[in-house]
Amino acid sequence: MVILTAVLTTGALTLTACGSRDDSGEGKGSDKKTEIIIGVDAPLTGQNSATGLGIQGGVQIAVDDANKNNTVPGVTFKVKALDDKAIPASGQANATQLVQNEKVLGVVGPLNSGVATQMQQVFDTAGLVEISPSNTAPELTQGKNWQTEKTRPFKTYFRTATTDALQGGFAAEYAYKTLKKRKVYVVDDKQTYGAGLAKLFKAGFTKSGGKVAGEDHVNTGDTDFSSLVTKIKNAKADLVYYGGQYDESEKLTKQLKDGGVKIPLFGGDGMFTPTYIETAGKTSEGDLVTSVGQPVDSLPSAAEFIKKYKASGLKGDYGTYGGYSYDAATAIIKAIGNVVKDGKIPDGARAKIVAEVQKTKFDGIAGPVAFDEYGDTTNKQLTVYQVVDGKWKAVKSGTFEG
Repeated sequence: MVILTAVLTTGALTLTACGSRDDSGEGKGSDKKTEIIIGVDAPLTGQNSATGLGIQGGVQIAVDDANKNNTVPGVTFKVKALDDKAIPASGQANATQLVQNEKVLGVVGPLNSGVATQMQQVFDTAGLVEISPSNTAPELTQGKNWQTEKTRPFKTYFRTATTDALQGGFAAEYAYKTLKKRKVYVVDDKQTYGAGLAKLFKAGFTKSGGKVAGEDHVNTGDTDFSSLVTKIKNAKADLVYYGGQYDESEKLTKQLKDGGVKIPLFGGDGMFTPTYIETAGKTSEGDLVTSVGQPVDSLPSAAEFIKKYKASGLKGDYGTYGGYSYDAATAIIKAIGNVVKDGKIPDGARAKIVAEVQKTKFDGIAGPVAFDEYGDTTNKQLTVYQVVDGKWKAVKSGTFEG
């Protein structure tokens, strides 16, 4: 059994009392405030934890801002963050724990698409809104047959990240047209996110006229890629595309270069973290990733958020999904503000909040925030980053329509 770690962090204001759904005096005409919790599910330890902690940090700053600005009169927000360790079963258990807490009126997360598949039904049954800042698997919003017939499986699920249907094709187009690569070796980690992204990259690359020199799979947690390096070397590929997270790819690229295979490794947003470069060192130079949106460090709208994050002492990488987590939490907080008046939580509040999130429309710190009929973000912006002089540098931003 996986032991679940619950991390409880507080907002910027000191609570005067804990609220409840009964008429306990909170709200108008009282100094007391109703406590509402925004849940977070992400890997906070182990695999992918740098990115997961960045998600938690983004939500925390959104909650702190809401409390400081009294965004929802009569309400004090708190964060309850649960560690899923990037394990689907843990995410499902966390979802169950969150829905059982009546103070939880919205959840941000998870990081991993594979974890999301085990959480969606739990939240939907409870009518509790969930917004992921990072899930990119198309089937989460558009159903298993999304390529031929789109059907939304769960009305409580939303995301502020665009899908792999766009990310994979965007990367393939860049690899073929800009990098002038013609033979790719495709590798994935067999997980929902990684395998799906690799499949879509392969489809886009071959459609453009490129060839697949070979394909292989790795397991999460693998550290020795010597046999894979030999296969890639013998295939004479001029590019490796990796569908998966940074934990394995940062080791793979180092072993590739150390083994004499001097070709770039290209991946998705699961690799987009400073940790990848720190671990791979100089061997990461020239490697590439795609990520959703535009670089948060370049957005004037995110300047104050970044300043607060750096000053807060919060751990994790804010650059990957911190801005999208902030915007996801803000969407939930705004929806709560339209439902909870003077600290009074009405009957059926969770369902009403879902309906309000669906109508969301505002300018977030990472871009415009709105959702289509499937719960997908309407912000289709994507960026290609390359390791240049030991740092991720944006080399192309734009949209991809397929």
